[in-house]
Amino acid sequence: MITRLTPQDASFYRLESSSNPMHIGSLAILRNSTPARNSGHGPLDYERLVSLVESRLPLVPLYRRKVREIPFALGRPVWVDDSHFDITYHIRRSALPEPGTDEQLLDLVARLASRPLDHTRPLWEMYLVEGLSEGRCAIFTKTHSALVDGDSALEIGHVILDTSTAPREVADDAWIAHREPADLELLVGAVLHLAAQPREGLEVARHHVAEAFSMIDATGKAVQKLVSMVRTAAIGAPDSPLNTRTSRNRRFEVVRTDLEDYRKIRKRFDCSINDVILAVVTGALRNWLLSRGQVLTEADTLRAVVPMSVYADGPHGELKPAGEVTSLLLDLPVGEPNPVIRMSHIKHATEAHARHQRGVRARTLVHMAGFAPASLHAMSVRSASTFAEHTFNLVITNAPGPQQPMYIGGARMLEMYPVSPLLRFQALSIGLTSYDGRVFYGLTADRDAMADIAVLTASVHESMEEMLGACVQ
Repeated sequence: MITRLTPQDASFYRLESSSNPMHIGSLAILRNSTPARNSGHGPLDYERLVSLVESRLPLVPLYRRKVREIPFALGRPVWVDDSHFDITYHIRRSALPEPGTDEQLLDLVARLASRPLDHTRPLWEMYLVEGLSEGRCAIFTKTHSALVDGDSALEIGHVILDTSTAPREVADDAWIAHREPADLELLVGAVLHLAAQPREGLEVARHHVAEAFSMIDATGKAVQKLVSMVRTAAIGAPDSPLNTRTSRNRRFEVVRTDLEDYRKIRKRFDCSINDVILAVVTGALRNWLLSRGQVLTEADTLRAVVPMSVYADGPHGELKPAGEVTSLLLDLPVGEPNPVIRMSHIKHATEAHARHQRGVRARTLVHMAGFAPASLHAMSVRSASTFAEHTFNLVITNAPGPQQPMYIGGARMLEMYPVSPLLRFQALSIGLTSYDGRVFYGLTADRDAMADIAVLTASVHESMEEMLGACVQ
């Protein structure tokens, strides 16, 4: 069975480079010290995780398919069944020296997130990390952004979660891989497809013309660079240490906060929870910039791509479906020293931008019960990458989740963190997931450019305290 990648899927697939792998990650920390009540099993182990994932693969069929390029690039790549699919290649086992600390876990996740996926196989990996202190384990999943569209394709971390210790039953799947096509078959199929779809022929022609122009002489390159500089000067993001050439290596840090604190601030300033999150992040970025000795004026800003999830907060702080993933470019007032004024700027900016947001469909997510943040973060990254790279300083994604406990193979999930990719020339990406009364930050950073990322994580707590203090003034 052959399915052509959509134009957007193909763009994500081709966007990847050795220093910018385009996979979205998810880190779940589980309580796994005792047998889960009513699960009928002992603690979650590798064999049970493999069995659970295998039973849920029918819900995410692309996870057994791989990408094949068309010879001579005559069309978009295609999905084909992996005739040698081996689930034990994709689900891997790792362990920390007991008792493993959170710092050791985050360092491991950073190293795993730095490695690109194997493009000769289905584009995902999952790691069971054992040996954590206090009887905990962790599951780190990474999936290529081309694999998750939030409509017909979800992220694997989404479908392995359950609302009780007893895993739900999923219909049996008698999957048999179709024979992989030879290059000649792909070429003939592409030619016939182009004959039937003239518009795609123009797309292929534009792709080859672009490649040709990429090989023009130095004079042409200089003109192109000048045009780019003019365009950036007109609409580009402010200068920032967050925008630099990235290395192949990553850092990963987390922050744990309480959802009730955001609700208090929301009520006091009559804004959305998204606005509160952005105000807290803005204060943290301000403190981090000051720690670097950067001189700030009240007019200084950082421009963020802010993809908004398919959930919104209701009038009483509850979470409800909104309909689609949307994105906006937002100037964060990092130069403003007053937290109340920062909040006011952000509130008015999000209201003003609401009618100009870019929407990305997520119909499946809107109608699915259960835990959706992993898929939502993947959708948010896709939405953010539609903006020109020089027009923003960082990406901030927020994906609300359920406020009741969730389970993987009977083990209760305690914490869930997004591990977002870095887009080109982006040294930092911030993702947030709310779950079971808490808000969890995952900060992915370039290892060379952000050696002081611990200062930024500490600044999140400082900024939250500052906002809470403003509530009682």
